[in-house]
Amino acid sequence: MIILQNGLAFAGVCLLVAALFPVRRLILQLPPGRLRRSWYVLTALILCFIAGYIGYSVTRISSYGGPLDLVVPVMFFLGGCFVFQVNSLSFRTALDGRRLAILEQENIMDPVMGIFNRRYLERRLKEEVMRAQRFNLPLTLLLLDIDNFKEINDKYGHQAGDSVLGSVGECIQKTVRITDIVARYGGDEILVIAPNTDVPSAGELAERLRQAVGNSPVPVEVRTRGLKVRCEVSVGVAGLDQGATDSLALLSDVDEAMYRAKREGRNRVVIGAKAVPPRDESPIPGGLTQPE
Repeated sequence: MIILQNGLAFAGVCLLVAALFPVRRLILQLPPGRLRRSWYVLTALILCFIAGYIGYSVTRISSYGGPLDLVVPVMFFLGGCFVFQVNSLSFRTALDGRRLAILEQENIMDPVMGIFNRRYLERRLKEEVMRAQRFNLPLTLLLLDIDNFKEINDKYGHQAGDSVLGSVGECIQKTVRITDIVARYGGDEILVIAPNTDVPSAGELAERLRQAVGNSPVPVEVRTRGLKVRCEVSVGVAGLDQGATDSLALLSDVDEAMYRAKREGRNRVVIGAKAVPPRDESPIPGGLTQPE
């Protein structure tokens, strides 16, 4: 029975040591912060338990007074099983949660432009329209279309076109507010949902976006290295307070405004029925500049 008593305690120690491995792997995947420190505290507690198990085994290594002396070793063994199982489940749960988060992110992101996709756009637009109507808040859409994008694809290839799309998406994300929602509407069209923003303010944002894109040459991989493509965008702006009563009507209005910007010369902003001409000289779409 002494062998059984010590064997149970030793098995409990082994289980506790094994429980440290999933804890360590989990800690390595956590960013520095409060949660990571909590797992360090748990690690310290497990080490204390291991020391207690070993201390008990040393003091009781040759002592056996009857069946009741097996109660503590049995509890040690079951405690080790419990800690090992909880830590293993925590690690597997964290991995599954991470995979789900990655899948969810991939499901709503456009892989080329690095912004939200059409599926996410439609859901968020309906939510924002309902919220704006419920609380009587302004809501504005900006629709951007890259001018002469087909010429870029035809002249430099689709890889260059993808580089342009990714750079334009990144430029727009850096220019808008953190509360704005940027999504790929289709092809080379990008829609910006600007919650709690009236039309004049959205027009100013549209002009900043137009200038930001025009002043950001995009490096592309073509046969002659070191070349950059400059882009221009036509921007349409429409607000929920301009007669549109739902998301479909709002999309129709901003789409019409964007196409008016195209028809009236490109590289400009059209706010509803009023066109805003460019305020500065922008490079020719698709033009090339040599690196400095």
